[in-house]
Amino acid sequence: MLAVITDEPLPDGAHRDAAFMAAHRSAAADVAVLREQLDIIGGALADSAPRPAPRPVQPTRRPTPAPRRRPFVLALRVAAVACAATVLAGLGWLVVQAPSGADDSGSSAAKDAAPDAVGDEDAKTGASQSAAGYLACARLVVEGTVTEVAPVPGTGKDRVTLRVSRSYKPEAGPAETVFTMDQAVDPRLREGQHVLVGIPRAAAEPDLWAVGEADVAHHRAWITEALPESRTTDCG
Repeated sequence: MLAVITDEPLPDGAHRDAAFMAAHRSAAADVAVLREQLDIIGGALADSAPRPAPRPVQPTRRPTPAPRRRPFVLALRVAAVACAATVLAGLGWLVVQAPSGADDSGSSAAKDAAPDAVGDEDAKTGASQSAAGYLACARLVVEGTVTEVAPVPGTGKDRVTLRVSRSYKPEAGPAETVFTMDQAVDPRLREGQHVLVGIPRAAAEPDLWAVGEADVAHHRAWITEALPESRTTDCG
């Protein structure tokens, strides 16, 4: 709400949250409409303001009665108040609905992409929705250090070389693997980072990537727990 009213830049990471940006654009449109309507109302009030009545030329001065406000002017002011209240209520809704993680680090993208081994029961009903199901449908799940990130000309992608320190699938994996990733992903991989990546069958790019020790440890936990079950799970 403050960003809309004061026209300040949005917090880091807010542009990645589609729901937040949609609500922000809606609030900005409401504020613009309110400003336009208030300009119109202000002009109408100025044009319809009562002018002081000329003093009657009489020997004895009589008090001039105070001019009454026209019903139209009063109605306009009531409408302005109602309009302002509606927009402010909408802005209040934006504050309540705004996601608290809008400025979280990009590692949350990896958590959203990966199935959670301790998710709710509905998420576990299908094999493809479970941790074991994800691993059953993955062709490569490895952990290691990024040794090179090179842009691929004309594609908007990076070619990433990863020195593998631990292979979850296949169990005896390669010492090094190379894959491409879109340069617009968040977080974008950099040389020297410790990462964990998962690549589905018939795919060339990861749909799961975790960056940094804390995030890698989070994914390592559910992967190692689900590996035994994944070996007897069909990819469906």
